[in-house]
Amino acid sequence: MDFTIKLKNGENAVIHKFMEQDKDQVSIMMESLSSEATKWGIPPYSQDRLETNWWSNLNRLIAIYATISGRVAGYAHIRIQTHLRRRGIGDYLIYLHQDFHNVGLGTAMTKYILGLAHNAGLHRVSLDVVADNKKAIHVYKKVGFKVEGTQKDAFYGDDKKYHDEVFMGFVLQ
Repeated sequence: MDFTIKLKNGENAVIHKFMEQDKDQVSIMMESLSSEATKWGIPPYSQDRLETNWWSNLNRLIAIYATISGRVAGYAHIRIQTHLRRRGIGDYLIYLHQDFHNVGLGTAMTKYILGLAHNAGLHRVSLDVVADNKKAIHVYKKVGFKVEGTQKDAFYGDDKKYHDEVFMGFVLQ
């Protein structure tokens, strides 16, 4: 199940399926994210908050993480919707440690998890991203997500200003 890729910087990254026993090491990575890495996210990323908001229902997640030289470099998941009217739809998020930005890791992880979502029978994956997060939007477009709309002033940033959010979707089947 593990998948190895060569990054732009020449290092190898291994993408793993996230299991319950991986929570501690992924939590360590999440807690070590810089303010720049979490600028467009919703911190704090304490182990308790991750457990409550993400990992309390692992059966609803398609989750992966990446390691480089044994160190956790990124985490991503798709939360599968449970309502009958939202059947086959998941919501995507990804976080990369600041030491591993701009090397192709986010693209590789996103492509890989979309393949897992397709294999799991999902029909669609959605996400929202702050409009100012141009690098993330570029990655999402590159792998096939389409911009579906913008919500005005929907994210309050560390800069004490409101920012637009972009809604994107990827139909798998």
